[in-house]
Amino acid sequence: MTTLISTREELDAALAETAPTAVVMTMGALHEGHAELMREARRRLAEGGRLIVTDFVNPTQFGAGEDFDRYPRTLDADVAICERNGVDIVFAPSVDEVYGNAGLGITVDPGPRGDILEGASRPGHFAGVLTVVAKLLHITRPHIALFGEKDYQQLVLIRDMVAALDFPVEVVGVPTVREADGLAMSSRNRYLSDDARACAATIPQALAAGQAAAGDGIEAVVAAVRALMGAPHIDIDYVAVTDESLNDPSLGRSGRLLVAVTIDGTRLIDNVPVQWEQAQ
Repeated sequence: MTTLISTREELDAALAETAPTAVVMTMGALHEGHAELMREARRRLAEGGRLIVTDFVNPTQFGAGEDFDRYPRTLDADVAICERNGVDIVFAPSVDEVYGNAGLGITVDPGPRGDILEGASRPGHFAGVLTVVAKLLHITRPHIALFGEKDYQQLVLIRDMVAALDFPVEVVGVPTVREADGLAMSSRNRYLSDDARACAATIPQALAAGQAAAGDGIEAVVAAVRALMGAPHIDIDYVAVTDESLNDPSLGRSGRLLVAVTIDGTRLIDNVPVQWEQAQ
């Protein structure tokens, strides 16, 4: 049975009994991608292990004019999904419960990798992400924390933070879960009109074309992606190729192809692994 908890005091009481613990951090509006994180967490937990899902729309990672106020909040449905996937505790705190001391103005600096890609387009975003992740790691005290690869830059930065600040937790990346047409599952997909949703299916097609062009070099990859996403109603923010740590790609080593676009006012991001076989 899943227990819904909204305060630190309640959570501390629930965590009084020692057990291997995994956490899946979400902003709610749960979907099958989140469910896969829960299932993977349950697979990794020893028998008797405890699975926590946090359900918190974090205001500090939204910039001015972004969608904080309209971000979907579906707590009852979220708890039902958690119940079906073996979650022990849903921690759904208020903003005051998480940021009671926010007036101190202390945040986690994501470093230079937080200023590229999403960080360049959304200043301050990753400081907000890392600050709330750090807080929730302290509050939930997990042994493992699972994050989806769809938010790949976020995953890299969380790993950086955990290593740099000596958090006693293993960070696990879980491959992106996709719709039947390949679109990465995202809570923001529900914003899309039918026409915009059909258009969004171009994103995974473009990424596949980029992967196929990897043998011809970086410029060919970028060109292949942009050629398929060049329709007027798709506003491309970036198409980037990096190594697995978001640095410049290296010959003969795995890397990442990352994109961000806006379709009908909705920002969508995605990425896929790519293997570079030719020196640039």
